Amino acid sequence: MHTRTRRTSLSLLPLALALSLAPLAHATDAQAPDGPRALPGSLPLIPAPAQVERLDGADYTVTTSTALRAQGAAAQRVAGQFATLLRQSGGPTLQPSNARGTDGIRFVLDGALKTGAEGYQLRSDAHGVTVQAATEAGLFYGAATLSQLLTGGSNGAVPALRIDDAPRFSWRGLMLDSARHFQSLDEIKRVLDAMAEQKLNTFHWHLTDDQGWRMEIKRYPKLTGVGSCRIPAGDGGLDPATGAPRPYCGFYTQEQIREVIAYAAALHIQVIPEIDVPGHATAAIAAYPELGTIDTPLQPLSEWGVFPNLFNTEEGTFQFLENVLEEVIELFPARYVHVGGDEAVKDQWEASARVQARMRELGANDEMAMQSHIIKRLETFLEKHDRRLIGWDEILEGGLPPEATVMSWRGTEGGLKAASEGHDVVMSPVTDMYMDYLQTNSPNEPPGRPATIPLARVYGFEPVPDALARDKQQHILGLQANMFTEHTRSYARLQHNLFPRLAAVAETGWSPRGRRDYADFLARLPSQLQRWQAMGIDYAQTPFEVELDTRDERRAGTATLTLRTPLGYPIHYSVDGTVSAQSPAFAAPLQQKLPVALQAATFFDGRALARAASRFEVTAASLLRRTDEQLALCPGEGKLLLRLEDDGPAVGERAIFNVNIFNPCWLWEGADVDGIAKLRIRAGQIPYYFQLAHDEPQRRFVPARSAHGEMDILNAQCDGKPLASVPLPAKPGADGFITLEAALPRSLKGRQDLCVRFTGDTRPTMWVLDTLELVPR
Repeated sequence: MHTRTRRTSLSLLPLALALSLAPLAHATDAQAPDGPRALPGSLPLIPAPAQVERLDGADYTVTTSTALRAQGAAAQRVAGQFATLLRQSGGPTLQPSNARGTDGIRFVLDGALKTGAEGYQLRSDAHGVTVQAATEAGLFYGAATLSQLLTGGSNGAVPALRIDDAPRFSWRGLMLDSARHFQSLDEIKRVLDAMAEQKLNTFHWHLTDDQGWRMEIKRYPKLTGVGSCRIPAGDGGLDPATGAPRPYCGFYTQEQIREVIAYAAALHIQVIPEIDVPGHATAAIAAYPELGTIDTPLQPLSEWGVFPNLFNTEEGTFQFLENVLEEVIELFPARYVHVGGDEAVKDQWEASARVQARMRELGANDEMAMQSHIIKRLETFLEKHDRRLIGWDEILEGGLPPEATVMSWRGTEGGLKAASEGHDVVMSPVTDMYMDYLQTNSPNEPPGRPATIPLARVYGFEPVPDALARDKQQHILGLQANMFTEHTRSYARLQHNLFPRLAAVAETGWSPRGRRDYADFLARLPSQLQRWQAMGIDYAQTPFEVELDTRDERRAGTATLTLRTPLGYPIHYSVDGTVSAQSPAFAAPLQQKLPVALQAATFFDGRALARAASRFEVTAASLLRRTDEQLALCPGEGKLLLRLEDDGPAVGERAIFNVNIFNPCWLWEGADVDGIAKLRIRAGQIPYYFQLAHDEPQRRFVPARSAHGEMDILNAQCDGKPLASVPLPAKPGADGFITLEAALPRSLKGRQDLCVRFTGDTRPTMWVLDTLELVPR
């Protein structure tokens, strides 16, 4: 299915869908109730420096004629990188020189300075700016700070000041999943550039998973020959001209991986490879079936979730893993190698007589001990090669080698336990650090997990738990944002998901805890938006757009309009033309006669923050219609809401639907049904492409009462006898949709909660609701 009329009117009700999935959504951007507010003396820098002292004296203004001085190869390298970053961020073009002098901009590398491994000093007065550090990395971060001082609306003027700066944490990371969806070398380099500008220093590269093996291993060519390709689900997996299968393929040669590592190293970013074991192994087992636990042939699939397929426990498989790691170690100079260890469902091991026999041979009392045996063996192998093992927090279960490092993703509890036991920890909880979760409730968000992780939640995350003993706090190495890409089919979506939230991660990783202030961060963020625009970074627009809540009085022909924006920036609006900073500021709900066309936008210091104003057309007809984004989840158990895109077309934009895959049911709360004869529902079908492992029993499909199931209309708790029921066809129409009408009882009056559900288990497809309309008598 891939034909859908595009929507022209925006949200008319608060999107209640994600709110049902607390606790993820309970920390919202309301943490800064008054919106952006700069602290006294604050500079428009992200991350905020550790120490800033404003001095008396005139500003120093940098122009294209400003001297840029550096002596020595390392300082000259940094000066050249500074010139490039400054130009790309919207500043003037400067030419580095090794000529000596005390004016202009000077980069000084001095090993006697006590600035630490990544710290720097910056001094400016009316005669120039000096950046100095004990290490090249520190000098590079000083260059990044100076570039920000000269851009983002500063017009190249630097105030007289002293900055003494160094990071709070040594691990300031981003994980990018290249297994689910593949990124080009150029795209990865652009991500690395953006990381470096924000002083992030660790790129965790997720290279293997069930859906694809992305790293060339010369000893095992079928890992990429077979494991790097899959057929996308539905229409996306078919050539539109011939109907032939259209594979989705991609992997990185070892030469390309070396290129990425070298590029990152020049930006002082370490690259940590991840080879996932014993689960997330479908692509590897598809390439070499002898590695698997079952005899059924496998292939990489365009399905998401938790797969049951595990590596087996044979000595030959252990040798395979060590051989792979040997090539990984030869490529990646970083000290750490990530071995995954997460979501390894043990059903296949439990059912395998051979695995059970191997467990007895190895003295493993249960399946978790078996996984622990594998992790310990790999840890020993890595240690012999001067590497350290790191894995997701499941590696704690069954016992952990003393030198292993834990990446805590299922909350902070695993990290707290590991640090208390003396293990190093990187905090990366799903509740705060997962960038594939949506960042607002806007209907303009891309596909993803609609349990929102807004900017304030990311910024408010504290990596060191209060419960951790003081003498164990040094084991918290830092924090990491994770960008899994099941729903991130394009680089544009990747940028949307990362920015601006990655700036909040960067500030938490770099700035002292007492220096962080969310309202001040919001006041500094607009300057960063200007830099990103100059750099060509397509940051998310949704946090800066205006959303509309409507309370209608249909019989009176009026509506009450309430404007809001996720981050609390000032809103200006217009009902009679183009909106600008001089338009009225929104301060209270607006009473409007229908129809009304309204434009609104957020502003800061007179500049619009989104590319385009939000436009709303509220009419008597629009008040009778809701899209799936404007509907809530039905009450009851079994909630796994996803924002899913259609399966086609193969290339280009696709329709997006909000659907609870555990219970396909939508709720219009408080619908005014006075004078309404029937409901008109537009619905479509998309592939059901999920593997849910032990969550499968939570799926709740109401049994079908006819050949292909029904569309039921219910009220109240979305249970009991339907108010109306319409049989479903075997398949939708040629355009991928059907339109169904269900008559409402005449006795139904006033405001009612109306539920729409589809009955029956329709896998491998599922029905999704597109629009729900009240049809008057």
